[in-house]
Amino acid sequence: MPKYIVRYGSMRNLGVFSAKGTSDYRRGTQVIARTGRGMESGEVLSEATEQALAQLKDPFRGSIIREQTEDDRREIFRMLGQQRQEFEACGKRIAELGLNMQLVDVEHLYGGERVIVYYLAEERVDFRELVKVLATEFQTRIEMRQIGVRDEAKLLADYGDCGKPVCCNTHLSEMPPVSMKMAKLQKATLDPTKISGRCGRLKCCLRYEYDTYQDLRRELPPIGSSVITDKGRSKVLSQEILAGQLLVETEDMRRVMIDASEVLTVIPKPKGGGKPKPKQSKPSPPPPAADSSEEE
Repeated sequence: MPKYIVRYGSMRNLGVFSAKGTSDYRRGTQVIARTGRGMESGEVLSEATEQALAQLKDPFRGSIIREQTEDDRREIFRMLGQQRQEFEACGKRIAELGLNMQLVDVEHLYGGERVIVYYLAEERVDFRELVKVLATEFQTRIEMRQIGVRDEAKLLADYGDCGKPVCCNTHLSEMPPVSMKMAKLQKATLDPTKISGRCGRLKCCLRYEYDTYQDLRRELPPIGSSVITDKGRSKVLSQEILAGQLLVETEDMRRVMIDASEVLTVIPKPKGGGKPKPKQSKPSPPPPAADSSEEE
């Protein structure tokens, strides 16, 4: 039974789905699949090869029911309009109940088994009354899902500063951890307005090349160390990691850019930042005191 990697749901979930019989689905095929949430529409990304499975962490497993038909596509289009109405209705009920939460999106599964409400909240929200009201109004099961600002961007954002669709909305299956350390290593601008994504957090793309930068940096003499070239001794002031170059200060206080291949020897930076102190010999212990007792 052939298996495929399928992307489904508003949150772009990934799963391994088996196909009935000898059905063959090509990349990009729109399908109707059975997931743990119910019957949903999805998109085939690739065959579930060992290499593809190695990229997924504990993926959900389901089954592909069929390729989407014209009737399926018309129903999906109708449901999109229905979701907009449900979003407005849900927003009104939240306001009426005075709940301290921000409605982000509403997802109505293709099979109608449930409606998923995505929301932001700083504190825990008692939404039991809201669920009762919505279940009566929509005549289906209601699932509430609290999300973070990065998930909000995944649901709603369109294009990034690069002019392409945001990564979290297209190919990213997990949000990678990103830190300011990554921006500093890549010598990106530290202006928050330029290195922040649509979610207001550091851009995920700062993570993509970080490992490569680290590997390249390990091959260069560290900042603060002294190097010996055919022109003499110099001190490393900074590194141009991608270019493989070093900014050094020579003994006559000139600053020049050299290629890392010109380095003949690297003298490690002294611990503590100062000049290495010469080793001092320990004073020899005093001789043992003479015993004044006499043998009889």
